[in-house]
Amino acid sequence: MLRNKEIKLYLTLLAAVVIVGFVACYFFNPVSGIIALCALLLMAAGSFVFTRWRYQQIAKLTEYLKRIAGGEYSLDIRDNDEGELSILKSELYKVTVTLSEQASLLKKDKHYLADSISDISHQLKTPITSMSVMTDLISDENLPLDKRVEFTQNIRSQLERLQWLVASLLKLSKIDAGTIKFKREPVKVQDLITRSIEHLLIPMEIKEQTLEISGDEHVEFRGDFNWSSEALTNIIKNCLEHTPCGGTIGISYSETPIYTLIKVYDQGEGIDKQDLPYIFDRFYKGKNAHNDSIGIGLAMSKSIVKNQGGSIEVSSEKGNGTQFAIKFYKSIV
Repeated sequence: MLRNKEIKLYLTLLAAVVIVGFVACYFFNPVSGIIALCALLLMAAGSFVFTRWRYQQIAKLTEYLKRIAGGEYSLDIRDNDEGELSILKSELYKVTVTLSEQASLLKKDKHYLADSISDISHQLKTPITSMSVMTDLISDENLPLDKRVEFTQNIRSQLERLQWLVASLLKLSKIDAGTIKFKREPVKVQDLITRSIEHLLIPMEIKEQTLEISGDEHVEFRGDFNWSSEALTNIIKNCLEHTPCGGTIGISYSETPIYTLIKVYDQGEGIDKQDLPYIFDRFYKGKNAHNDSIGIGLAMSKSIVKNQGGSIEVSSEKGNGTQFAIKFYKSIV
């Protein structure tokens, strides 16, 4: 403490006050001077002790901060008393709690990133291995022509799958990073549905599925037309894949003073009750998922809708189909 320049200056001034006070009082009355000297010495001693105590408390806070910097976020220095140091301790504790929460989120992000990389590697490994094997087979000069054509088409299919996966992952990463600015413009739901089903009509026709659309043509919401179309397309595509040949897929839409509602439902096998809480998780594949399913379409739909202030819910019963409910709110409360 005595190495501190401020403390040295303080003690020097304190000694000067004691000496000047004693000399002044002693000049008028020796007895008064002695009494004043004793009083001033007691005051100086008390002030020195108090200053030393505050210095020790500050030293403890410094040590506390060093331990916090080392990652010990469980420390609690609150004393719930009044005073400057108590207020400082409370503020430091608040900062500690904030740092602890941020460290926890960072740790979760690291685990999530590691899991995502593992999932992506797994998704890429299968088609790459398949293409590698078929490439070796095609290089065989004695391979029949029909097999060569079959393997070539298979490789092309795997490349298209890889291209879609990479494009989807890039879109998701942009959404997560907040680099995409979703537009806030009037979107007519009827036009949105028309755009979303454009390239799904042929697969529906091949499976002889019926598409039922109902709703008021004037229903609309404020959002991003292109991104909302992609989200809706992924949901309709999911219903198409899980609806048997000759089945029905329905889309209905309506509007309330609070939100615009779009429902998509099918007559598929339904989603297992255990899978329902996880179907919007990335790379999650339920029990009824197709072999070529990647598990990223519904996750992207949820991210798109959520980033526009909306919500998406799913309800399903085994054997009775599935229903998705998308809500675009008119305002965020």
